[in-house]
Amino acid sequence: RQVLDGVLEAIGLGGEENAGRRLTVLRAIDKLDKLGPEGVKLLLGPGRWDGGKEGEGDFAKGAGLNNGQAEAVLLATARTIQAGQDSMVSSNAIYQEGVGELATIEALVRAAGYGEDRIAMDRSVVRGLEYYTGPVFEAELLAEIPNEDGQIVRFGSVGGGGRYDGLVSRFRGEPVPATGFSIGVSRLMTALKNLGKLDASDVIAPVVVLVMDKDTDSLGRYQKMVAELRAAGIRSEMYLGGAGMKAQLKYADRRGCPVAIIQGGDERAKSELQIKDLIEGARMSAEISDNAEWRAARPAQMTVAEGELVVEVRKILAAQAEERARGK
Repeated sequence: RQVLDGVLEAIGLGGEENAGRRLTVLRAIDKLDKLGPEGVKLLLGPGRWDGGKEGEGDFAKGAGLNNGQAEAVLLATARTIQAGQDSMVSSNAIYQEGVGELATIEALVRAAGYGEDRIAMDRSVVRGLEYYTGPVFEAELLAEIPNEDGQIVRFGSVGGGGRYDGLVSRFRGEPVPATGFSIGVSRLMTALKNLGKLDASDVIAPVVVLVMDKDTDSLGRYQKMVAELRAAGIRSEMYLGGAGMKAQLKYADRRGCPVAIIQGGDERAKSELQIKDLIEGARMSAEISDNAEWRAARPAQMTVAEGELVVEVRKILAAQAEERARGK
């Protein structure tokens, strides 16, 4: 959204007095998939008849941009920007900040192992709500899923959201950074039902990857660990927040997580990581009353090479499953 905010400011639509026109522009861009660039250009300019020709259907009033302004907006929505193409707005600070944030996000998701087929950086995704102030995103189901009649259908978007730093401050009177996400529950449930994936009889909490360092390279490594575990069919998540290691482990305990993955600077330098069996660790801690004995035992925690992550986690989960089976 910052990319578009910067463009709109650069072409003269900054300030509260132009809030209505900016919203009209955003709603026009949101129709790119349906109307294409030419249809959207009409909505950015004089307006457009629903039928595509004058007098056909209802008339939608446009944002009133001139040709140069409309071209600048359309250019800002392109997936790939060639050098020099954005010269009209490239000096705008808000625009540059938005472009930089998108580059950082792309670096993180690529480091985590997600290619264009999974996460695409698309500057035409705007979403309709006015209060977004940063990155916005949508999740789409691309799988071919049969409906109740056996016909293959495309479900499309099943969720979306974005950054809105100014929304909470309207009610609290202080700046609060925030990101929100909503899920199309009915659509997603229908898709899962049709795929036969609603059986939750034996679902366990996810493996949690702790965040020990917050630089871009480290975050990319943690996200890649999560991606590798998920690709192997193991439920997992990366801790989100600014807490220390102790608080993160408490979070994992509250969630009932079976395993925690820990990699700080020392482990990363050796291409290693620590795997903590939280279920066995809790059991052993309950049986050990002496703190020195507990520290010496280092219950249920091992150091392994990065490449052994999936194999070792599977072993621990299998052992935990056997324990549950014996307890039934």
